Amino acid sequence: MAHRRVLLKPDAVDGRVAEGLTRIRADLAVPGDFPPAVHAEAAVAAAPEPPLDLRDLEFFTLDPAGSMDLDQAMFLERADGGYRVWYAIADVAGFVTPGGAIDAESWARGVTLYLPDGRSPLHPPELSEGAASLLPAVDRPAVVWTIDLGPSGEATGTRVRRALVRSRDRLDYATAVPDDPRIALLKEIGELLIEAEAARGGVSLPLPEQEAVKGADGWRLVFRDGLGSEQWNAQISLLTGRAAAQIMLEGGVGFLRTMPPPQPEALERLRRIASALGIGWPDGWSYGAVIRSLTTVGGREVAFFRAASTLMRGAGYTAFDRGAADLPVPEGDDARHAAVAAPYAHVTAPLRRLADRYALEICLALTSGSPVPAWVTEALPKLGEVMERSLRHGSEIERACLDLVEAVLLADRAGEVFDAVVVEAELPGEHRKGGTVQLVDPSVLGKVTGEGLPLGEAVRVRLSEADPRSRKVLFGYPALPAGAAAVVPAAAPVGRGAEAGEVQ
Repeated sequence: MAHRRVLLKPDAVDGRVAEGLTRIRADLAVPGDFPPAVHAEAAVAAAPEPPLDLRDLEFFTLDPAGSMDLDQAMFLERADGGYRVWYAIADVAGFVTPGGAIDAESWARGVTLYLPDGRSPLHPPELSEGAASLLPAVDRPAVVWTIDLGPSGEATGTRVRRALVRSRDRLDYATAVPDDPRIALLKEIGELLIEAEAARGGVSLPLPEQEAVKGADGWRLVFRDGLGSEQWNAQISLLTGRAAAQIMLEGGVGFLRTMPPPQPEALERLRRIASALGIGWPDGWSYGAVIRSLTTVGGREVAFFRAASTLMRGAGYTAFDRGAADLPVPEGDDARHAAVAAPYAHVTAPLRRLADRYALEICLALTSGSPVPAWVTEALPKLGEVMERSLRHGSEIERACLDLVEAVLLADRAGEVFDAVVVEAELPGEHRKGGTVQLVDPSVLGKVTGEGLPLGEAVRVRLSEADPRSRKVLFGYPALPAGAAAVVPAAAPVGRGAEAGEVQ
């Protein structure tokens, strides 16, 4: 599921924002530069030349503008009345010596960490933005998935092999248009996969991604609209993750990304919230079907989406090995990711996630009939703990960055009254005070104190505190005592958040 993340262009990172980001790096122990031994090893690392040459296929990459750590490249074609997806994944394992300096540092970091003014990468730039990245117009070793799809998008066959590839083009989400035949075919396949996800009971939840925009009169925080190309691209990644999970479960060795189904009491509370918001929930519908039925987004829809996000908690990793008594092969819901509505594995981002390097090696071994390398099976018992710790760390950093930007934006406006929508509040029979409001303008999501907050309705709230040092923003409701004058900023429409990308 998507995280709340703030995007800042370089000209918005100045003054209190820059100071606050420096403090976040120190407070939350964001790794800095790599040790000299890691750079030295990366400078000479070279992957063996793969046995298969697929440089004749016209692969392309699709990523955020300016990205250099390119994990995936794709080539799509029609085949046998359906489709064939060629998906090349950076072969990081080919460059990393088990037990070496790069390997040890990647275990310490776990994932690439994202801040508005830059990244703290999992791997040194010599690899992540150089020799291992699927940059255009250069030969690169890759783990290539070949997935055949039927006319309705159902997978009918999968192959996984090491190969040499050569990306032809680097596209970005903002400029990728359906007039491009490659994007038109991606859209066709992506929408079939979205339909299949809905049929399985999978859920993609619209959650806000915010961007700081600097203008002549200062800077504002606004919602960034989701792009279709991001959704279609994410579906190719999800398709590959589902194919990987199937290979692992059939082979009896693996490392899955799992999430339990929602608890009945959590679903019942969401039904009560839907009723309070006036959102229809027909008998027999899943909460995912209700989400998909909401084609317009206003205050009540934002409140419902935020409430629904609480059902997507508890994601973790499940390692298994049929040959190890303490790592049994999971079954049923224990092997599934509830939001994907199928077994699922992380395999498509090895430059940015430690787990993917290991899962890819398992799939390569199982599909070739070779033993899974010992350095992989020996890591399985401890890999889940490292990944969960690293992902929590990343989420904590993202929350801190968003809190900082919101606090800086409002730091000089204490006492002002803002138009807002209540997106979290107590239901009848509950005993908690306060809640959460989404300001209309700027697009700040903040805690609010007070009683009787009307869920999903428009209210006015007063800014009580906005402290960039503590990254705390707090509002009060009702805004002011009856008869008191208020300073009210101009309002703007509430926007729609970006769609979820690859499942976390």
